[in-house]
Amino acid sequence: MKQEQKRKKRGPAKASSYLRLSEIALKQNAGIDLLHVAACDCHPVGAAGKTCNQTTGQCPCKDGVTGITCNRCAKGYQQSRSPIAPCIKIPVASPTATYSSSYEEPSDCESHCKASKGKMKITMKKYCKKDYAVQVHVLKGDKAGEWWKFTVNIISVYKQGEHRIRRGDQLLWVRAKDVACKCPKIKPGRKYLLLGTDDDSPGQSGVVADKGSLLIPWKDLWGRRLRKFQQRDKRGKC
Repeated sequence: MKQEQKRKKRGPAKASSYLRLSEIALKQNAGIDLLHVAACDCHPVGAAGKTCNQTTGQCPCKDGVTGITCNRCAKGYQQSRSPIAPCIKIPVASPTATYSSSYEEPSDCESHCKASKGKMKITMKKYCKKDYAVQVHVLKGDKAGEWWKFTVNIISVYKQGEHRIRRGDQLLWVRAKDVACKCPKIKPGRKYLLLGTDDDSPGQSGVVADKGSLLIPWKDLWGRRLRKFQQRDKRGKC
C-alpha cells in the first residue's frame, strides 16, 4: 500500500516534468522564429503592413520610407504630415516651371493676375472677405485637363463657408491658366496659408483656389493671429 501511494505521488511530478521538457524543446526548435516575431515592430505610419520578413525582420515600407521598421525617410525624400504618404520626394527642379511649361503661358498673365497681386499681409479685412482660411501642406500636383489637381494635407482650418472642410489629405483644384500665370504660385513640398471662396470643384470633392485666392508661404506666427480673427468672427466682427 505504501509503495502504491508513493507511485501515485510520483506520477504527477513526472508528468509535469515531461511537459516542461517538451515546452523547452519546442522553444529551442522554434527559437529563431520566436525571436524574429518578437523583433517585428513595424512603424504604424511608415510601414505598409504589420508582418515583417521572418528571416531578416524587415518590415514592408511605404514609398520613400526606409529602415528595418520603416521609421525614417529614404534619401531624396522628406517627411510630410500625411499618414498616407509620410515621406514625399524632394523637388529637384522648380515645380512651378514644370507646371508652366506643360501649359503655354498666356500673353495676358499680367492683366489676368492683377487682382491677386500686392503685398501678402494677413489682415482681418482679408480674412472676412474670404469664405475659408486653411493651413495646407502641398504634397504633389497632377494635370487634369483644364485644371491642376494638387494633393494637399490640410493641417488647420481657421474658417470655412458652406462647403465643410476637413483636416487631413484632400484635393486642391486650380485652373491650368492660373497655374501657368503663377497666380497663385504653388510648389509641392511647401506649406501655405490659403484663403479662398467657396466654388464647386470639378471633381467629387476638394477645395478650389483661383487667381483671387491668397496663397502665402506659411509662417508659424500666423497661427495665433488667425485664431484671434476666428474668435472675432464668432462674435460677429466680420
